[in-house]
Parts: sequence; structure tokens; C-alpha cells
Amino acid sequence: MGIDAGFDMVPQLSRTDTDYKAWNLLINMVKERYKTDKRMEINSNYIFFNAGEGPILPFEGFKFMRFSSKVSGSTATTTGVWDIIRAVTQIAKSIFGSRVRYWSEAFDHYGYYKWDEVHASIKSYDKVDGWAAPETSASPSANLASSEQIRSSLCEVQSIPGRGKGLIALRKITMGTRVLIEKPILQTRNAPPASLEPIIARDLKSLPKAKQRQFLSLHNNFPGKYPFSGIMRTNALPCGSGATVGAVYPTICFINHSCRANAHNSWNEALEQETIHAIRDIKPGEEITISYDHGGPSSHRKPWLKEKFGFCCDCVVCRLPRVELEKSDKRRKQIQQLDQDIGDPVRMMSSPSASLLDCRSLLQVLKEEFEEDTSILGARANYDAFQIAIVHGDWARGAVFADRAYQIRLICEGEDSVDTKRMQRFAEDPKIHSSFGVHSMRWKTKKGQVPRELMGDEFENWLWQQR
Repeated sequence: MGIDAGFDMVPQLSRTDTDYKAWNLLINMVKERYKTDKRMEINSNYIFFNAGEGPILPFEGFKFMRFSSKVSGSTATTTGVWDIIRAVTQIAKSIFGSRVRYWSEAFDHYGYYKWDEVHASIKSYDKVDGWAAPETSASPSANLASSEQIRSSLCEVQSIPGRGKGLIALRKITMGTRVLIEKPILQTRNAPPASLEPIIARDLKSLPKAKQRQFLSLHNNFPGKYPFSGIMRTNALPCGSGATVGAVYPTICFINHSCRANAHNSWNEALEQETIHAIRDIKPGEEITISYDHGGPSSHRKPWLKEKFGFCCDCVVCRLPRVELEKSDKRRKQIQQLDQDIGDPVRMMSSPSASLLDCRSLLQVLKEEFEEDTSILGARANYDAFQIAIVHGDWARGAVFADRAYQIRLICEGEDSVDTKRMQRFAEDPKIHSSFGVHSMRWKTKKGQVPRELMGDEFENWLWQQR
């Protein structure tokens, strides 16, 4: 059988100019590294290594999923494929950071993608498709096409038995894809229904008939004396974290809630539009869902959702058998407690190692509960770890944590998100953060001290200060 090892690119690269340039840099660095090595063969569409099982790098990086080979057995040993895997992984990590997921079956770590998907991607290397221009690309994070164009190709509003209407995927939607981007129909500030009703009526009257019909087509879980306020209360999403302004949208407001959602909604401050991104692969025919709730066990979530939005949640989590639901509730309580402990500024200053380990525990529980490590909560946990590192002068670990937060933000919000760009800047230079070294320099490290030669558990132990 043998042992496989290598790395996967998660999420896959898009056809944007940014990814095009980054992939070309990787290809050129690999060519330079092995220019006198006879094991490297440069074909018209890819680089082939005549070692082990022949790992391949395509020139069209948006097709790439995995670079790997068997690293055990006589062929692997005599051809030195293990050294190639490690070297190319290090080069890839230096460019793409935590987007490069190293794995080795020797440590019971396995690749992110299924082998049939990987084999299909490798087969596609033989055909040249070309890197599309960014403005016409179907790239995940840079696609700023109109909501109508995206909806017609990726998803549509359909009736769902027992759930009213919802958004259904028409084809496979890859993790990181921007599913929707929409301008608000109407925006309002938080206010009691009696105060809000005449304001909405006035604003609605000023809108074109088409937008009025879009607003009135939205569901109202609070019928009665204040129908316009009921529609806003049922459907409005906040225009940013902690915002006092909410908005309703023609399509996004048909996206239902799940306590284990497959998509993430965020307000793009730069574009002044709401975006929806797939946070895992979504199958054709699968309902696209986002999370309305603020966490906690089901005994807290369900009453809160009923009060705020007027529905009883019966999502995949809330329908779990009692024993499984209790396990989920326990994990969600852990998430809340760890988040609270990490947020203690005194503890972060006096016991930073303990706070850092809490971040690691939080990320592990998040992965167990949400079955992915791409939720926005993961980005926040990595940012917490970043802050713990930098207040004590740790440039190297700070850069890694910021990069991980950046990679998750890229999936959840896209590369044009203000917060995504902010994380990218911190990953490039943690010292620009106003808190760098403000408490101590006890963990002082410098640029260039990230040990890229370490892999897997060795790198993680260094990162989390586990000797």
C-alpha cells in the first residue's frame, strides 16, 4: 500500500490576477530550484517530477488540488521523492501560507480533497483552458457580477416543503465562491415598530415599483398592526458587525437559517453591498443556508431565534438525536467559555501561554462542531492568537496567525473585504498593529524566523509553543 504525503491547496486558486501572479511565482521558484535536476521534466502544460509516483504541478494553477506521492518503499527511497515533496511544500507555503495544507499518512493526516476529485483535476492538466481575465472570471472571491447573473448560474429561490422559500444550489458550488452580492432594497435603524412603521412607509413610497414589489414579497413572521416593521424584523441583516442599521435584500433574504450553515453573509463596507460566500463545498440541489444566531446551546438558541425571527429552528443540528444534541450543546458551551476566557485582557497579559492554548482548544472544538475549520469564528480565534503573540513582541507567530485569519476571511468574505485586506496587511508585517510589543517583548522574534522547514505536528508545536 505505502504511505502518501503531500499538500492540498485549500481553497483552490481562482482565475484572478492575484492568484495568477502568485502561482507563476511558485512555478518559477520550482523551476529555479530544480533547473539542474534531471528528475524535473517541463512539459507544455505542467512540471512533472520523475520520482516516486510522479508528482505534477500544472501551469494553470486554478486546476490544482494536490501535490503528492507515495513516500515509502524502494522506488520512493531511490528517487528521493520525499525531499521533493518537502521542498515544494516549503516553497508553496512561503507564497500561499496556511492555504497550503500539508498532510502525511505516516501521522494519520489525510488530504482535504477526495482522490477521485484529485485524479479528475490532474487529468484536466492536458487541456489548456487559459487564465481568464479577472473582470470576466468566474473566480470565487473576485466575482462582482450582478446578483441576477450569479443567481441564474449558481442558485435560485425555490419553494421548500415545510420551510416556505429558500435558496437552492443549481450546481456544485466550491468553497470560497461568492454566491451572491446585492445592494439593499431598504435600510433602517433599530427602533420600536410604532416608530419604524411610518419611516419604512415613507422610504418604500419613494422606491420604484419593482423594488416595492421585492420588499412586499418577503416573508413576515410578525403580522399585525405594523406589517412593514414585521417584514424588516423577519428579514433584515445588520450592515456590519455591531451595526445599528439593518437592510433587506431581494434574494439574500430568502436564505434560511441553519445552526451549521454552509455559507456566510457579510456586509462589504467598501462596496456597500451584502455578500454570500460558500464556506464549504455545496452540492447541486442542496439548500444554501447562513447562521442568524449568536451561538450557545440549543436551549438558548431556539428561544432566541423564535423571539427575534419568529420561527422554530428544525435544522440539521436541532434535529439531532438527544445524545448527539447533548454533545453538540456541550461543545457550544465550551466555545462560549473559551471565547470568554480568551477575551480576558488581564489573563492575556499575565498568562499569555495559557490564553494561546485556549485559542488552540477553541479552534479544535470549532472544527469538531462545525465539521470544517472555515467558519468566521475560526478567523476570529486566529486573530485572538495573533493579538496574544504580538503584544509580547512575537513577529513570527503573529505573522502565521494573521495569515490563517486572512485565509479564512478570504473564504468567508472575499479578497475585496475590508477585514480580509486588514488581515493580509498584518500577515505581511505584524508590527504595523498598534498593540505590537505594548506589554512586553518576552516572546520577541523577527521577520524571517518562521521555521518553514518544519512540517505538520512539528510546525504546530512550534506555533503554539508546545515544546
